[in-house]
Amino acid sequence: MINPRLNFDDAGSGPAIVLFHGYPFDRSMWREQIAFLSGHGYRAIAPDLRGFGEMSDKLLFVADDRRETDRQAEACRTTMTDMARDVVALMDRLEIDRAVICGLSMGGYVAFDFVHLFPARVSALVLCGTRAPDDNEQEKQGRAQQIDVMLAKGMNEIAEATLPKLLAPRTLAEKPEVVTRVREMILRADPEGAAAAQRGMAARRDYSDDLPNIKAPALVIVGREDPIRPVVDAEFMHRALSGSALVIIEDAAHMTNMEQPEVFNRALREFLRSFH
Repeated sequence: MINPRLNFDDAGSGPAIVLFHGYPFDRSMWREQIAFLSGHGYRAIAPDLRGFGEMSDKLLFVADDRRETDRQAEACRTTMTDMARDVVALMDRLEIDRAVICGLSMGGYVAFDFVHLFPARVSALVLCGTRAPDDNEQEKQGRAQQIDVMLAKGMNEIAEATLPKLLAPRTLAEKPEVVTRVREMILRADPEGAAAAQRGMAARRDYSDDLPNIKAPALVIVGREDPIRPVVDAEFMHRALSGSALVIIEDAAHMTNMEQPEVFNRALREFLRSFH
């Protein structure tokens, strides 16, 4: 694939923090964090990862002398390595040598590949609602089923099926604006871009053995009620990451930064102040 030019938000000045969004979202999920960080002495950068958001290039294929067949295009996937390399290219454009790398869910997988490929570019690591092990066969099958649905019918069924897992009961009952924002992000997602990312997540490697070798300061954040990446996944990473901090956010499921932004931002700032 051709390396695309990412659309991104860039606000504030000071130590850089790059925010990797989850699946199937876009950079708008970090709105509260961008405002908070840029107002507290940090430079916050939030890109739309390859295939998501307002990316003008979307998915670009390199044909091998002949025209690509539909079958070849269907087999396309966006790997976590692709996304990590896109972001380091963006950092080069912005003349950012090192940054705090923060990823939620799929963004956490991208963060793992980023710190593996470019350890010298990472001043600290924040992992939210993610996990180190790769997919088991049941999870791979679930991703394949989602791909079939989104390519055949669009993102509406995906949105309705996943909202109860993404958001805690209290969020669903008391924060309609958050529910609306999450639903609209899913509906905005390009089905082909989302399908390519699903294939990439299904093919990702197991990052568990990487954890003890990560030397950067690390913070692990998880929602108490997250059924997708539960507390046990966060505790596993916390134990393996030397000297890491663990924050469990109450009344939150998978979208901790949107469901409880004040708690999330406070935890993030306390972590950043511990080494900046």
